[in-house]
Amino acid sequence: MEHKLKVIDLFAGCGGFSVGFEKAGYDIVKAVEFDKEIASSYSHNHPNTLMYAEDIGKIVDEEHFNKGEAEVIIGGPPCQGFSMAGARIREKNAFMNDPRNYLFRHYVNVVKIVRPKIFVFENVKGILSKDKGKIFKEIENAFGNPENFNGDRYYLHYKVCRAVEYGIPQRRERVILIGLLNHDFDIEDIFEEVRTNIREREPHFFDAVTLRDAISDIPAPSSTGVICLSETQTLYQERMRDGLNKTFNHIASKHNQLAIGRMDKVLAGQNWTVLNENIKSVHSGAYGRLEWNSPTMTITTRFDTPAGGRFIHPDDNRTLTPREAARVQSFPDSFEFTGSKSSICKQIGNAVPPKLAYFLANVVKLLLCEQ
Repeated sequence: MEHKLKVIDLFAGCGGFSVGFEKAGYDIVKAVEFDKEIASSYSHNHPNTLMYAEDIGKIVDEEHFNKGEAEVIIGGPPCQGFSMAGARIREKNAFMNDPRNYLFRHYVNVVKIVRPKIFVFENVKGILSKDKGKIFKEIENAFGNPENFNGDRYYLHYKVCRAVEYGIPQRRERVILIGLLNHDFDIEDIFEEVRTNIREREPHFFDAVTLRDAISDIPAPSSTGVICLSETQTLYQERMRDGLNKTFNHIASKHNQLAIGRMDKVLAGQNWTVLNENIKSVHSGAYGRLEWNSPTMTITTRFDTPAGGRFIHPDDNRTLTPREAARVQSFPDSFEFTGSKSSICKQIGNAVPPKLAYFLANVVKLLLCEQ
């Protein structure tokens, strides 16, 4: 029997990163998620993973982590402190005072204890430019300094990954930083080799996917959120189903009459600018209606709110349901989100798309095979 590589998922959220690695054949042995409601959703979908629903700063010790217990560490700290959208709604110069921006230090400390062969660190694209690049440089220095690892060092390379380039119907961009213990590598060559390998197994893996390709087999929302799916129409839909013909969390948000009236005036591809109102929102795409034949913008934690961005259904006067947003994020239909409505939106909006995670899992596998 082939040895399953063991993984620890830090800042795990509901487990999008874990889903992709599991599909690639990894064993997720431990996960850490501070929000107990979200941690419960993770455990509901990953019952065999030991979950620490705790402040990571309180468990970075040899009681909770052991040297050599996992070959791989994945995850990324909460992105609010780094994101450019977040910066617009916080007071000026608050960035350096935001403790969320230094949660990556706990990630480093877990790496120090476990000493995995490789780690994958994910965050928002804005981290590269924030504070004139000083924050990202600090992250690189922390991981790349041999003094932090008793003379060993992690060779680091990063890449901006655009979800649409991985067959995901969303214009999401994230920075992926990979650290490999004591071995350097060319990240562009590795990514290209993995693309070739996956294409040989799944020729349509990287095909462009529109919103219609993603959700056109999902019927009208139900009061319970549990629905039977229509006949599949695309390969993307078949991949998301994975043999299942029902799914969960397909409940429509309840909008007030003012919001419904506004949505009724907005056509596909339009937003609040067509309304004769002064809509106050930090999001330029507020009251934006999606188009069937395009990918969506980044799914955020506010996809259930018309003023939160371009999240209105192409035909109906409502925002995307959690299941529709999860499809756009590439979560399998078998994944059942638990918790309050706001928590579920947070889980979906903050997740690493599982299909991208699956690709990264194959990158990790190739890097480890070459050592």
